Amino acid sequence: MAAERPGRLKRLWRWFFSPTARYAWGLIVVVGFGAGVLFWGGFNWAMEMTNTEQFCISCHEMKENVYLEYRNTVHYSNRTGVRASCPDCHVPKEWGHKVVRKIQASNEVLHKILGTIDTPEKFNAHRIDLAKNVWRAMKTTDSRECRNCHKFDHMEYAVQEPRASKLHQTAFAQGKTCIDCHQGIAHKLPPKAQEGYRDMLDHIDEVSPMQRMIDFLQDADVAKAKAAR
Repeated sequence: MAAERPGRLKRLWRWFFSPTARYAWGLIVVVGFGAGVLFWGGFNWAMEMTNTEQFCISCHEMKENVYLEYRNTVHYSNRTGVRASCPDCHVPKEWGHKVVRKIQASNEVLHKILGTIDTPEKFNAHRIDLAKNVWRAMKTTDSRECRNCHKFDHMEYAVQEPRASKLHQTAFAQGKTCIDCHQGIAHKLPPKAQEGYRDMLDHIDEVSPMQRMIDFLQDADVAKAKAAR
């Protein structure tokens, strides 16, 4: 009786791990390495292309709402010519955290397709929820993106305005972070923003399992954020 012919999956498995008579293994390794380099380069190129201000405002939801507000702030134009653009404030610099943020942004793409905020009226209706999402991300990561430029321990308190100097030192002593005081510095605040911020703090640890995973991958310290209120 003839032996039973192996299934397609088993034949594919054997073929994949069998030596080849046509090509040298060295060539296969070199080609594979080259393909890996091209893939990695293409992946990083795509990451950087989606990490520019022009990409951020390619959606009219951003260009016609928060971008117009941002253009009238010191983060856009100032005496020194140093600009903090959209990704500087909203995308982590560290590669791992950046990848997580890009994956998380797929939800924003979904709502772009659904048209959730495709008019100024819809955008403003959701503004408080959008703001609370950003506030929570900043609070739980100790305003990580702000601290790319601003650090308490690098501040010269003596040359600051007296009120600012006092508030900064008090905040530093209390374990507070930038977003605790600096909401709405680049975008219009939603109605009842202070109540919204307090509500975000009250429910900062009441999130979905998916958000808990994102917090973990982003090194978010929710317990510290909840304690420093």
